[in-house]
Parts: sequence; structure tokens; C-alpha cells
Amino acid sequence: MLPLDGVGILITRPSHQAAALCRLFEVEGAAVTRFPAIEIQPLADTRRAARLGAIGDFDLIIFASANAVRYGAALLEQQRDLPLAAIGPATARALNQAGYRVSIQPHEGFDSESLLRHPKLNSIAGRRVLLVKGQGGRELLQDELQRRGAALTLAEVYRRECRMAAADELRALESRFERREIQVITATSGEIGGNLLVLATPALRRYFDAAHWLVPSARVADVLRQGGLEAPIVRAASAEDQDLVSAVVRWRSTVSGA
Repeated sequence: MLPLDGVGILITRPSHQAAALCRLFEVEGAAVTRFPAIEIQPLADTRRAARLGAIGDFDLIIFASANAVRYGAALLEQQRDLPLAAIGPATARALNQAGYRVSIQPHEGFDSESLLRHPKLNSIAGRRVLLVKGQGGRELLQDELQRRGAALTLAEVYRRECRMAAADELRALESRFERREIQVITATSGEIGGNLLVLATPALRRYFDAAHWLVPSARVADVLRQGGLEAPIVRAASAEDQDLVSAVVRWRSTVSGA
């Protein structure tokens, strides 16, 4: 018997980022349901590179997410010797897969706070920094870089949108909960968690409060609590796929008495 036999997992990441996590859960025996709660759309701007000037003039280029790499790596113009920073391991991996070497990333963690603790970001006053990111979102990283005296330029290369699910899709999801096919709901970011609560029909909201929610950090858990969620929360060590799966395996072993 596999560790997650009989456990249904709702995967809510954007469609293009869900496959690897789904496979890992399925390997452990879980039944996976996909329900993307967020969409990622590129921001088309053919003049962006011209406004930035020469990419090699920046002292540091920070990518704030794997999606920033997906939609912003073209800004690097295939120059392989640029000083690059990644906000966490998934972002660093995306840069590596695109053929770039990351010189700065958190020693542990995967968020703005973790990156800002890196010693090389302590003495950044007067240095030209390019931050490649999505539109909106948390401003902690850019605010703190500016407070430390960096000459900061922003390149917003994508936007996040709450995915508007059709009525029949919501009803199909309700049916899965009615049949007790889903026990764990993933919310790998505060925005995904908030979107799920917004999208929920009254019936889904009742099911949401009865399920277990899997989150990667206390910050995401706080977003859910502030949205009124009363469900039990399982916290993973990070948003890395294996950490998420391991957290559910540990939870299952606890509730099953194994």
C-alpha cells in the first residue's frame, strides 16, 4: 500500500506549473484533481528592453519568481555572464534550465525575506539593480532594496489573474467533495488561497472548511485565516514540490496511526 492511497488532493497551481507536483503525489498513491485558481498572462511590451538600456550595465538582476524567468529571461539577451539572483530554489532552477548561472539565492527559504538576508544584499547602496517580477504582488523586496540605497529598476513581465471557473466546473468540483474524493486542498501562495475563497460557492465553502489545507508558509496560512477559513492547515517546509508531498505523507501517517 502506498503512503497516500485513498487520499484525494486538489492541485490549484497554474496549469503550466502543476504537472510535476501532480506526478509526485500520484507516485505516492494520491488521486489528483486539477483546479487552477490563478492564471499567468505575459505583459507584452516590445519597448521594455529599450527602456532598460544595456542589460550589462546592471550590477545585479533579480528574478522574483519562476514565472519571472519564464516571461522575462529574454531580457538577458543570451548574455551568460550577468550577475543574477533568484528568490528561491524554483526560480534558480528555472534560470539554470534556461542556461544561466545564479550567483545569489537564499541559503534557506524561498521568499523576499529569505533573499534579503543574503549577505551580498546588505551593501547594495548606489548599485544598479533590475528586479524582474510580476505586476503587483508583494512590494517588500523592492521597498527594502530602495531603503538600502539601491538604484532600482522594475521590469514587470507578467500579471496574475483570478481564473473565473464556469458554473459546470464548480458543480463538478462540488460533486467530488460530495463523494469524499478530496481531502487535501493545496494553496501554494496567498493569492491562490485568496482566489479559492473568492471562487467558492456556498457549498464549496462548507467543503473547504471541512478539508485540510496544505500551505508552504505561515504567511499563506495567515491569508487563509484572514479570509475566514476555519479548516485545519498542514504546513510544508517550503513550496518546493517534494516538501509539499512530504508534508502530506507525514500528515497521513499521523492521522492513520502508522
